Amino acid sequence: MFSIGEFAGLGRVSVRMLRHYDAIGLLRPAHVDPHSGYRFYTAVQLRLLNRVTALKDLGFSLHEVQTLIDEKVDPAELRGMLRLRRAELAARMRQDTARLAQVDARLRMIESEGHMDTGDVVLKSIPAIRVAQLSGTAAGYDHPTSITENLSPLYPRLMELLERHRVAVTGAPIAWYEPAPVAPGDETIRVHAAVPVGSAEVPAAAGFEVVTLPPMEYAATALHHGPMSEAFRTGQKLATWIDDNGHRAVEPGFAREVYLDCPDDLDRWVTEMQVPVRVTTPT
Repeated sequence: MFSIGEFAGLGRVSVRMLRHYDAIGLLRPAHVDPHSGYRFYTAVQLRLLNRVTALKDLGFSLHEVQTLIDEKVDPAELRGMLRLRRAELAARMRQDTARLAQVDARLRMIESEGHMDTGDVVLKSIPAIRVAQLSGTAAGYDHPTSITENLSPLYPRLMELLERHRVAVTGAPIAWYEPAPVAPGDETIRVHAAVPVGSAEVPAAAGFEVVTLPPMEYAATALHHGPMSEAFRTGQKLATWIDDNGHRAVEPGFAREVYLDCPDDLDRWVTEMQVPVRVTTPT
């Protein structure tokens, strides 16, 4: 047998917590010395302690843990619950990491205020382009991870369909967005993952749609270097250039992103951002 301190160390919990479990009848010691009152536990009880700790980590209250233990949840079901919880925690970590990266990027933007270099912004015409695309719905620009999570999976699925129907891709992938509110005040957006397909013939039931993106008579363009979670840096540069030159962004906008180079290292991504504008005097 093990003393309460030894058992706590083996189970990686506090002595205080074991005493609490004993008090509520969740995990009682195997033996209590009638003279000293010392609690003793067996190695077999570590199995129960592991279940209690796992269920607590899943977010269950101690009362709910007691109920689940009394109902004798089998190991397979418990493993499934833990895997689900692990996936939820991993998703939350990805979201928190993305938010932290955005905070860092916005801090850098604030520190560089007044020193915005817009010398690499180019005004050019963008011709109409025929694309194959898949679409999804994202929560909005206030939820950047929602955009990534709904847009990114569309590209491999689209490329698989194009390959299956032997439709050749003729240019770099494009993303574009449009408002898609479902109620007043809602900022839901429709995200579109597209690739140019030129004049290629496409079967009627290919699993994707083929549309022609309209031309932009004038577009303010700039290259964004780095992950798209920091695209607002280049967006601010474009906005500054548009204002400084007396131009106006075209409503509703339909700005586009053209992914010129997308290696595994997100910091090395190169994306051309295109914002359609109405110019006063072409520069």
